[in-house]
Amino acid sequence: MMSQAVTFSGVKRVFESVRRAWILYPLKRDKGGNHDESMAHLRKIIHVDMDAFYASVEQRDFPELRGRPVAVGGSFKRGVVSAASYEARQFGVHSAMPSAIAARKCPGLIFVPARFEVYRTVSRQIRDIFLRFTETLEPLSLDEAYLDVTSPIQVGLSATEMARRIRRAIKEEVSLTASAGVSFNKFLAKVGSDHNKPDGLTVIRPRDALAFIASLPVEKFHGVGPVTARRMHEQGIRTGADLRQFDEDELVQRFGKAGRYYFRVSRGQDDRPVRMHRGRKSLGAERTFDANLTDPKAMMERLSGIADKVSQRLQNAQLAGQTVTLKIKTSDFQISTRQTSTSHLIHDREDILEVVDLLLHHAPSPPDKPVRLLGISLSHLRSLADGLPPEQLRLDLEG
Repeated sequence: MMSQAVTFSGVKRVFESVRRAWILYPLKRDKGGNHDESMAHLRKIIHVDMDAFYASVEQRDFPELRGRPVAVGGSFKRGVVSAASYEARQFGVHSAMPSAIAARKCPGLIFVPARFEVYRTVSRQIRDIFLRFTETLEPLSLDEAYLDVTSPIQVGLSATEMARRIRRAIKEEVSLTASAGVSFNKFLAKVGSDHNKPDGLTVIRPRDALAFIASLPVEKFHGVGPVTARRMHEQGIRTGADLRQFDEDELVQRFGKAGRYYFRVSRGQDDRPVRMHRGRKSLGAERTFDANLTDPKAMMERLSGIADKVSQRLQNAQLAGQTVTLKIKTSDFQISTRQTSTSHLIHDREDILEVVDLLLHHAPSPPDKPVRLLGISLSHLRSLADGLPPEQLRLDLEG
């Protein structure tokens, strides 16, 4: 009986290993129906995300700001918050929030002007650190990037050790902290970098991936924002385990094309490569008017048509963006831009207009001179062909 028990236990372990491998690495077939053996080669991906980057640079450069709630951009009465320190986030302050609401939420909030040239310089320093370990690098913005270290420059180091050394180098050379996620695909590496913020390191190994995803709240899934999370909660879907109860067709029926993405990542499947060349950096449209505009309502009417054109171009290119820029040229030919970043990808006309309305009226106020040209552009673009669904943005205007 003992030998039978041991044998049965061994069979169970083998069966569980096979089941887990089948879910995580489903065999692909080529056009001839043959199995693609390339899936057997696991990649090593690191996602590095700087901690409250803009605000942390300000606290680094101005010691009097350390330990205090800081908002980059805006002022007590006007403007839009570009970034918030962790001290400010505890009060509910976040990016793309009107400054007046942020000030109400956090009475001791300190507003500082954005210094984008400084942030770009620091970002280049951080990127140079990444390049010591791999040339396969995909920057997503100034403060985060994917690194494929499957074939690293420094041979003999594990991906986890490389992530440790990268974070240590950033802290010692740039005096900032970064969080990192290490796993075998981009989705899990990205989720991992957010898991123990700030100044954290999370490693998700193949044998642990399914259990990790099963317990992960859906709002922590990269690509699931507040709006979609609420829809999922209304349908009783709260964790990765809940998502795995549905087949692909059911998820597509409930969430559209994004359902295919949710089906795959809830099973730990993500074969998107780390792309070294990201293509176009921005996409937009602008219009010069025959008669100058002075009424903000008329400006929004014109901006509606421009947003429609931008949205159509984004959808044709299968792109979505995170940073929205409003361009204004006044009758004296002076050009100004107003910009803010969202926490989620957007490409719908309504979402673009919602941000543009915020920029026109609150960053800092409607133009006080007649306007002859308006333009809208989106940057920090991501490919929808990669499977990442755009998330509708809902700005916090209520407070």
